[in-house]
Amino acid sequence: MSHCQDSLVRLARLADAAAIASIYNQGIEERHATFETELCTVEHITTQLAAKGDKYPTVVVERAGTVVAWAGVGPYRDRACYAGIAQHSVYVDRSARRTGAGRAALEALCDECAARGFWKLLSRIFPENTASLVLHERVGFRVVGVYHRHGKLDGVWRDAVIVEKLLGEASR
Repeated sequence: MSHCQDSLVRLARLADAAAIASIYNQGIEERHATFETELCTVEHITTQLAAKGDKYPTVVVERAGTVVAWAGVGPYRDRACYAGIAQHSVYVDRSARRTGAGRAALEALCDECAARGFWKLLSRIFPENTASLVLHERVGFRVVGVYHRHGKLDGVWRDAVIVEKLLGEASR
């Protein structure tokens, strides 16, 4: 796909599943990026990547041959009228945070989704995850609102900030 300084940004391959799972599991363990509490397996990520195929891209940022960040999309709703909307996630390895890897992944994901005809990306972010909120703002996402008490994590109600970005024709 592209090079960003010392990074290679490209579409994920099935062989990236272990790295993607490892980075995602950091987010699960830290309890500030997802409601998930059970660690993800390589098999789960492999199955997920295969099921998404080319329709729902996942991109990775690689540095010195190691995946340090990833961003991916999945379906928003199964109704045909929402076919151009995808929900996304972006995760960065602890060692690569605040180095531009997340931004490179998220920008590449937006480009890949626009090329596939998606007109909107959206996500939900914990209000405490200021790094992710700032990242999304810098990439052109806007805050739509807040889901109050969207779910419980470790028995505690958590809010979720809703962000969206219009792509392609919808952005003009």
